[in-house]
Amino acid sequence: MLQIRDMHAKYGKSHILQGVSFDVCDGEIVALMGRNGVGRSTALKAIMGAVQSHGSIRFKNQQIVGLKPHQVARLGLGYVPENRDIFPGLTVRDNLYLGQKQANKCDRWSIQDMFDIFPRLAERADTRADVLSGGEQQMLTICRTLMGDPDLVMVDEPTEGLSPAMIDHVGNLLERIASRGIAVLLVEQKLTIALKISQRVYVMGHGRVVFEGTAEQLSANAGVRKEWLEV
Repeated sequence: MLQIRDMHAKYGKSHILQGVSFDVCDGEIVALMGRNGVGRSTALKAIMGAVQSHGSIRFKNQQIVGLKPHQVARLGLGYVPENRDIFPGLTVRDNLYLGQKQANKCDRWSIQDMFDIFPRLAERADTRADVLSGGEQQMLTICRTLMGDPDLVMVDEPTEGLSPAMIDHVGNLLERIASRGIAVLLVEQKLTIALKISQRVYVMGHGRVVFEGTAEQLSANAGVRKEWLEV
């Protein structure tokens, strides 16, 4: 589904990504972990075309380096940014409709699916998005991305600042997404949720991948966790 090879990216003179390589296969959840500042979010932005990059980024066997974000999205790659880019003056329902690539068309997901997954959105369907709680806005952002019917969803720090109950909601939603054959690339700092729902894990440090393996292998590797993840 997604193959990254020797990906580099810079902000000015700062060389953030220094030869990153990883894969995401159909229908799996892959976690990209590491401390703040190691380049995890930059990696997602580079894949999406929001940050200039060099190397190879292949999505569904197509080279996408150099494409604009809207071109990448049209190929079937969804992106949920960390800052929850909702449309604050629009209702929940209208935010969801804006996620559709074509009006009145959505193959795998409908607005009713979104309301079934997270009933609180149904209760607030005609409420302006800016009055939702942080957790509700996060769920709305993920659900709006699903309305575009992506084949792979990249989700950046979805549990940041959420309550334990809402973190569980987000985890359940990501697992439900994967159960429909949609791949998930998850940037997450919380070990508990990442190890619970991910099949494979990549750990980044100093702009490179320093560990790759299953969630079970990372859970058993105290050395990697201590050196690259724990504060």
